Amino acid sequence: MTLTPVPDADGAPFWEYARRGELRVQTCADCGEPRFPPRPCCPHCRSFAAEWRPTDGRGRVWSYVVPHPPLLPAYAEQAPYTVVVVELDDAPRVRLVGNLVAAAGARLDSVPRERIRIGARVRAVFTEAGLPQWVLERP
Repeated sequence: MTLTPVPDADGAPFWEYARRGELRVQTCADCGEPRFPPRPCCPHCRSFAAEWRPTDGRGRVWSYVVPHPPLLPAYAEQAPYTVVVVELDDAPRVRLVGNLVAAAGARLDSVPRERIRIGARVRAVFTEAGLPQWVLERP
């Protein structure tokens, strides 16, 4: 059994859009600043007004890690695998964490570690359950 999201009231819309294959980011309806993780109040202007804006799902690898060893048994058979932090192109203050895979729903170990670079261009894809993952734009 692998981990699944446990949405709270603030983050539930993120997961609902993801189940539809959409990457959206909570954005302040007053000052326009995107924010992640979702929260009730804008850290920039302190407004409680928010909306969910679509992103194009593209970005760059800002950082990454290869867990050794995986802490959960369900992940051990796919180790080593890569977890990336992605800075979004159209919301550069937003950085999302996810697995780098060869295609949506592929095994977590489907991208060889020697292909991973800081700054590599990636785009979001989604598992059948709506979990965002990342694929290299130049496989």
